[in-house]
Amino acid sequence: MSTETVHSGFRPDMSVVARANRIGLWLFLVSETFLFGAFLSARYFSSGTLKPDELNQGFALALTIILLLSSISAYLAETAMRYNHRRKFIFFMSLTIGMGLLFLVGVGTEISEAIHLYPPETQYGTSYFMLIGLHAFHVVTGLTALGIALFLGIKGHFSSDDYWGVEGVVKYWHFVDLAWVIIYPTLYLF
Repeated sequence: MSTETVHSGFRPDMSVVARANRIGLWLFLVSETFLFGAFLSARYFSSGTLKPDELNQGFALALTIILLLSSISAYLAETAMRYNHRRKFIFFMSLTIGMGLLFLVGVGTEISEAIHLYPPETQYGTSYFMLIGLHAFHVVTGLTALGIALFLGIKGHFSSDDYWGVEGVVKYWHFVDLAWVIIYPTLYLF
């Protein structure tokens, strides 16, 4: 009997696959936490708690609220898919993506102002653009993943029995939101 015959009928237990997926995602998020931690530490090491007076704290707070609301709509999209409410899933996932795009537009506006107020070659400017850039990159990757999940959901790829793709993407989006909740006070309040 060849090894090809033995392995051709092998199907992994889906509960093992789901557990491995979750462990893999959490390990990835832990590694991302260290990356953000290094960037945050560099901010405090390079410029302490100094911040320019020109910071637009009200605008940054509005962006924070938008991102937090997007986390709620992402959760509602995941919950909708868990209960096979595809139309609600599409609505809430689209809403999440819309708010994420609005956040990115706001960050772009903030960057265009910041480049003149605290240039990248200054101590604070270096920290600011480093952290904003790192986070914006993660927002773009999160929006891409959310868009893929939305597209697949529209095509019928998820159900209440198998919605790991939605769950994983939403967990990543929550991580991106949590990172901003730490970056916001680091750049704008301290």
